[in-house]
Amino acid sequence: MKIFSFLGAAALLLAACTPSDNDKLTAPLRTAVLQQAEADLTAEPVTVTAATCERSAGTLHDFYSEGDYWWPNPEDPDGPYIRRDGETNPDNFVAHRHAMIRLSQIVGNLTSAYLLTGDQRYAEAVLSHIRAWMMDPETRMNPNLLYAQAIKGITPGRGIGIIDTIHLIEVSQSLIRLHEAGVLPQDVYEGSRQWFAEYLDWISTHPNGLDEMKATNNHGTCWALQAASFAQYAGRTDIVELCKDRFKTIFLPKQMAEDGSFPRELGRTKPYGYSLFNLDAMAGLCQILSTPEDDLWDYTTPDGKNMRKAIDFLLPYIQDKTTWPYAHDVMYWDEWPVAHPTLVFAWKHYRDETLYQTWLPLDHFPTNEEVIRNLPLRNPIIWLYR
Repeated sequence: MKIFSFLGAAALLLAACTPSDNDKLTAPLRTAVLQQAEADLTAEPVTVTAATCERSAGTLHDFYSEGDYWWPNPEDPDGPYIRRDGETNPDNFVAHRHAMIRLSQIVGNLTSAYLLTGDQRYAEAVLSHIRAWMMDPETRMNPNLLYAQAIKGITPGRGIGIIDTIHLIEVSQSLIRLHEAGVLPQDVYEGSRQWFAEYLDWISTHPNGLDEMKATNNHGTCWALQAASFAQYAGRTDIVELCKDRFKTIFLPKQMAEDGSFPRELGRTKPYGYSLFNLDAMAGLCQILSTPEDDLWDYTTPDGKNMRKAIDFLLPYIQDKTTWPYAHDVMYWDEWPVAHPTLVFAWKHYRDETLYQTWLPLDHFPTNEEVIRNLPLRNPIIWLYR
């Protein structure tokens, strides 16, 4: 069984690197990736069943998280939480999110190491994690996010919580690469595809999923980024086309200003970090969805909006953050920027050496939890290395 033919066309356009491209791509990555992959060889799977929260309305197999910016009300400590935009409550339950991020890191590291070396140990080590998360009845996660980003006293879960599964994007991409290489066993291929197909169906039909799809800021972009990635693996060409259409008719014309900025992100309490986050999501969509016949990197709206304009708006502030003319983020201002995937993806497409030279010295392996949470595409090797 093979991935649908449109994936092959996309791969030819998006991922074919010359040997010198491969060398430049791996120069800042190879040593650390292989070191981490060696450690990951012995990592045991940790799924949602490893931790529970008494506030969850779900079962042992249901992913649960709580809204980041929601806090106890000082005037009513036992009552419903209140919102403090941009300020993360450290006491909220995040164990399932951390487990999912860990899964993404391990699978991405191991797949990158396999692609670099051809060592079967790395590919084989991925399998136990996929089976545990998606196939084993005792440890698997139910393929929905009914109880994500709950708020005490207000809601058991929200559509906005679907953004938590952005950390499955590189899992699906890794599985695509391992399947292409012929090292993904048939049972794991079929079982994981079925899980992603069921989850994709949920986020594209359930009211929570539809609410998130219609979000007018980075949440809407990230819904499409997930849906495009999961649809690519599951072979859902209808969802692929839906995501392309939203990029052309919603994200570029309605999220982007004429100067390439994202006004809805600039209006938040973390305007710098959210602008970078949304740009990375847009670049991820271009990376996943573009084909030789329909290249989103170069698509331009009738009023002149395109990805290059968005990159050109933020690039000077990545190169020198001190020139940022807007408000500073209320938290984690000092931790940005890092080696954003936009820079390396766009370098590959536009052949612009400035983008590569900007990406090269930045932090490729950040350790801050908030940065990692907002950097779901962390492994450029699984996207670009050939």
